[in-house]
Amino acid sequence: MTNSNNGASPLPRPDIKLPITDGSFLRPPKEIIEALYKVSSATATSNLHKLGLRQTYVHGPVTRTPGQKVVGPTLTLQFMPQREDIASGVQQEYSERESALWHVFDATQPGDILSVQAWGDPYTGCLGEMLITYFEGKGGVGIVVDGYIRDWPKVEQIGTPIWCRGCTPHYASQGDLYPWAYNVPIALARVLVLPGDIIIADDDGVVAVPAKLATRLLEVSLHHEDWEEFSRMRLAEGGSIWDYYPLSEKGQKEFEEWRSSSTPMARS
Repeated sequence: MTNSNNGASPLPRPDIKLPITDGSFLRPPKEIIEALYKVSSATATSNLHKLGLRQTYVHGPVTRTPGQKVVGPTLTLQFMPQREDIASGVQQEYSERESALWHVFDATQPGDILSVQAWGDPYTGCLGEMLITYFEGKGGVGIVVDGYIRDWPKVEQIGTPIWCRGCTPHYASQGDLYPWAYNVPIALARVLVLPGDIIIADDDGVVAVPAKLATRLLEVSLHHEDWEEFSRMRLAEGGSIWDYYPLSEKGQKEFEEWRSSSTPMARS
């Protein structure tokens, strides 16, 4: 990788081998992922808070594809500030094939979600049409970028569900960031995300679920979704909010009777 400092003597390169990666990670069972599709991002972040996790909502990225929801294990891509002795300017564009930007897509498996730490930088187009096409072809199901993407008119046609801060005409190396590492811990809008964590993303936003809490979250959330379904039904019938949201002792008793006498199929 060549670097330049306006004709002066070449800067000495640090002894760093890029891209940095922690390697592969364990993906959760498909049954867990499929079951979590029943859990909204709002329910997930609420119940994770009750379980003791305060920062799980990824504030900043919003949906570019309204009406779509994704749940899946996440790969991570970390952009870091440029430094001229490593890569900068035009030379960076030619080095991207050797960077984390290419490697993370090769690591993609069907059902994966890509999460990108990009510092909310509007001058770095982290991903564009070609790489997102490749991601879609590899079976990736969604992308979350704490920053910006480019080529939106063509990306929109691809149809991949995307949550980001916006769009920019810049490509990656026009900005001040460099695709440094993949499948490492990242800060996704101030939320710690580890490779293999489960992303739940819908129209309300993006929530990161620690993989080892997924089963517990599912148990708590499905019970929550059940009583909210019951409460919604009673409120629509004119029932008192004092009894049905949240459930009073009277409402809880009615809910237990309703749940024991109903099957999920009958309720739907």
